[in-house]
Amino acid sequence: MAVFALQHDLKFPPVDMAEPDGLLAIGGDLSVERLLLAYESGIFPWYEGDIPLWWSPNPRFVLFPEQLRVSKSMQQLLRKEAFRFTVNACFSEVIHHCKNIKRNNQHGTWITDEVESAYTRLHALGYAHSAEAWIDGKLAGGLYGVRIGKVFFGESMFSNVSNASKYAFIKYIQQLQQAGVQLIDCQVYTPHLESLGATMISRQQFTDALARLI
Repeated sequence: MAVFALQHDLKFPPVDMAEPDGLLAIGGDLSVERLLLAYESGIFPWYEGDIPLWWSPNPRFVLFPEQLRVSKSMQQLLRKEAFRFTVNACFSEVIHHCKNIKRNNQHGTWITDEVESAYTRLHALGYAHSAEAWIDGKLAGGLYGVRIGKVFFGESMFSNVSNASKYAFIKYIQQLQQAGVQLIDCQVYTPHLESLGATMISRQQFTDALARLI
């Protein structure tokens, strides 16, 4: 299959035309309208250099909030309120930390200056959200993503203190579940999120769920 080059018009090819690795299209921009259309269609952006790449992998890694797994050690931290938990207290700091944190087996970051600016715009409009864990008045970890309807599309997380991002993630998923969110998009597999209950579903199941929940 061919990878589609996006033009200025606001549309994506059907997701079932993606390459086996999930790559669907290249180019375009990160306007609010394009990003929202992408998420609603089951597509997300990653960057390679200065070029946005648009992905819709099959299968898709997701978490159903009711299937969240909390280990005994994390249950103890939650009971002790080891971190102070907040939502949207410092979105710009969270995404900046996600951009600059060093990760194992990863050179550089896909969170470019353009990505940082685009999601900050989404936050200002009420679509992008952050969750934070604090200790001794300092930001210890957190995550950000996009919420549309009853779906939260997770984007990135970071920790400066052990278990901080996991703490923020668990608390936020529990809060989202209480607010009626029924699906968390984790995009691609990681052992860390699998340990928290995330699982694979087909792309068709994922897009069917989006149609129902957005």
